[in-house]
Amino acid sequence: MNLSRSKPALGSVSEKKKKNQTKISRLEEYLQQRDYLGALTLLEFQRSIGEVEEHADLWIGYCAFHLGDYKKAMEVYKSLTMNPDCPAEVWVYLACVLFFLGLYKEAEEAASKAPMSPLQNRLLFHLAHKFNDEKKLMNFHQNLEDVFEDQLSLASIHYMRSHYQEAIDIYKRLLLHERDFLALKVYVALCYYKLDYYDVSQEVLAVYLQRVPDSTIALNLKACNHFRLYNGKAAEAELKNLIDISSCSFEFAKELIRHNLVVFRGGEGALQVLPPLIDVIPEARLNLVIYYLRQDDVQEAYNLIQDLVPTTPQEYILKGVVNAALGQDIGSRDHLKVAQQFFQLVGGSASECDTIPGRQCMAACFFLLRKFDDVLIYLNSVKSYFANDDTFNFNYAQAKAALGNYKQAEEIFLLIQNEKIKNDYVYLSWLARCCMY
Repeated sequence: MNLSRSKPALGSVSEKKKKNQTKISRLEEYLQQRDYLGALTLLEFQRSIGEVEEHADLWIGYCAFHLGDYKKAMEVYKSLTMNPDCPAEVWVYLACVLFFLGLYKEAEEAASKAPMSPLQNRLLFHLAHKFNDEKKLMNFHQNLEDVFEDQLSLASIHYMRSHYQEAIDIYKRLLLHERDFLALKVYVALCYYKLDYYDVSQEVLAVYLQRVPDSTIALNLKACNHFRLYNGKAAEAELKNLIDISSCSFEFAKELIRHNLVVFRGGEGALQVLPPLIDVIPEARLNLVIYYLRQDDVQEAYNLIQDLVPTTPQEYILKGVVNAALGQDIGSRDHLKVAQQFFQLVGGSASECDTIPGRQCMAACFFLLRKFDDVLIYLNSVKSYFANDDTFNFNYAQAKAALGNYKQAEEIFLLIQNEKIKNDYVYLSWLARCCMY
């Protein structure tokens, strides 16, 4: 008896190969489109039905990393390192994940087990910055090459060290060679934001958002620019676009949104939202300190910031403000001296001396030293920016009165609208003295 089939029972080799190529092409398509959630879903589905993709674990770790799910990526890479046949480069992938989780010591240990590579050098370069190890930083800096990834890494270190113009120069040079790398526009916009050029930041950012209207980082930066240029309501309206498009898989976006909504709403919900984010978003600690200051809880603000080692002008300024407030509250000359030193450090630095915050710092420094002639030199240079600012006018009027300019001081004191300041003993006593002369 002769049996025949229209199709072979097991399928031909060419059909198997074609089917496998289809699966690979689908994965590659997701990756090329940066649809990491789609790629991860495909990989996990294939695993659930027993169709294991080649290097599936590596791809799962890769997708989880790019989705911001660093804990999942860490678990995948750690599991791979337990395998005797584990590729040596997995150690540097694990180190990168540990770095993003803030586990810097563990990241350094993992990176040391990886073979030397440009990625390993870049990671160790960033770790040296985190450890404030200038010697190692320069060693890894010397190993950087004039290639795209290394230059991006160098620019990011400049950014984190508040060398924003140096970072902009690198990004602009890279854009001359790679005009299609529009994400560099976002980095340039971030630098201009840090330099207080919010209008310029918006212009640069608009170019990117025209092409990528659903970018989490870009939309968040646009909202922050609106906050600086306009007000919290305008910023929140922009942030709504980000809330609408943020996927549940991007955890960092949700944390960022919660944090920024507190800021845009003037501190509303700060005690519920900010404490869990202190070790996740660096600004969360600073904004919680500001919240405590506004609530006149100076001691709590000091408790939160006393162990912070400042590295940026903003951190030095805030730590100076807290020490000044506490020193005045408890009559501590030591705290006032620390505040004066922090203010002088920022105001006298080459990068900040000609900025508005830098000049305010020098004014605060001389205020604490009771050198009111010098206070007025700096306050006069920036007063056009603070015409209706009650806090500025309060300090400005005190400096005027301290030098005997009572008539001018009285006029400035009377401009103040804040009821809390107007009921303050210092305000009332100075105003009474001005009225007497």
